[in-house]
Amino acid sequence: MEYVVLGLLIFIIVLLIIILLKSKDDSSIVEKLGKYETTITKEIGDFKFDFSNGLRNDFEKLNEQILNKIDKMNDKVNERLDENLEKSNKTFNNILERLTKIDEAQKKIDGLSGEIVSLQSVLTDKKTRGIFGEVNLNYILSNVFGENANNIYETQYKLSNGYIADAILYAPSPLGTICIDSKFPLENYQRMTDKNNSKEVRELANKQFKIDVKKHIDAISSKYIVRGETASEAIMFLPAEAIFAELNAYHSDLIREAYTKKVWITSPTTLMSTLTTIAMILKNMERDKYAKVIHRELNDLSVEFSRYKERWDKLSRSIDTVTKDVKEINVTTEKITKRFNSINSVDVHELENKKIE
Repeated sequence: MEYVVLGLLIFIIVLLIIILLKSKDDSSIVEKLGKYETTITKEIGDFKFDFSNGLRNDFEKLNEQILNKIDKMNDKVNERLDENLEKSNKTFNNILERLTKIDEAQKKIDGLSGEIVSLQSVLTDKKTRGIFGEVNLNYILSNVFGENANNIYETQYKLSNGYIADAILYAPSPLGTICIDSKFPLENYQRMTDKNNSKEVRELANKQFKIDVKKHIDAISSKYIVRGETASEAIMFLPAEAIFAELNAYHSDLIREAYTKKVWITSPTTLMSTLTTIAMILKNMERDKYAKVIHRELNDLSVEFSRYKERWDKLSRSIDTVTKDVKEINVTTEKITKRFNSINSVDVHELENKKIE
């Protein structure tokens, strides 16, 4: 800003010199210089004063605008900080809640692990494993068909050959009556899959596991497939998904053996899906049966309605005939009435006079 003022002064001085050079009177030059100097000094002073005031006012307005913007920015920053703080608190509370749930779940898992260990210790007994398989089988059957569905399945069913199947299923044709028996070859399976055992022990357990499963397949095929009484197939229920997966993954020879002996090997999941499919077939059969009954009743109703229509048409014709007769009788009645009226209106004395004349 000082450079601008200095440039302006220089410009004014140069202008004055040019004016003085054009003037011929020296005394007037000095006088004029004095006047111009006074005028210039005053104008420069006024200019500085006005310029200072204007500059100060501009700075004050600018400062006020800056302060206003800073206040608005502070308000927005505080608002954003409050929002972020609230979100952070919610997130923190959610994290604490999830950590609490995770801790509870971990406790439940620890408890479940203990229960599994105790369950494994219980299932070491062969009889207990058999009961466990039967209970599991009954639970699946009751969930699919209901608890009192004796017309669909029965438990502990005794066949004509004296053997008792864990359950028997009355499946629709062409399946027929299917026996279901629970088997649980657990001991050798555990030794075979236990990595802590030596390779020799596991290989020996693997061979014994194959022998156990083959015995179960042969027993079910010979006991629970009775010609003329049951279907030509039977179901072996394994109450452990792991054993079922082991057979299908690494023992395809046993699966082929089961197919050859007409034995279906199932797990809880596959048995549930199989029984659900059979349940849907049974429901569709019931629906078709009722549909046939309804169709037969509709046919009978159609016959009755045809008979009703025939009788109604006959009655309608009779009503038309009676209506016609009624109209004719009505006409005759009108004629007779008019005749009687005409007779009643005749004067008897006048008739006698006519006869005398």
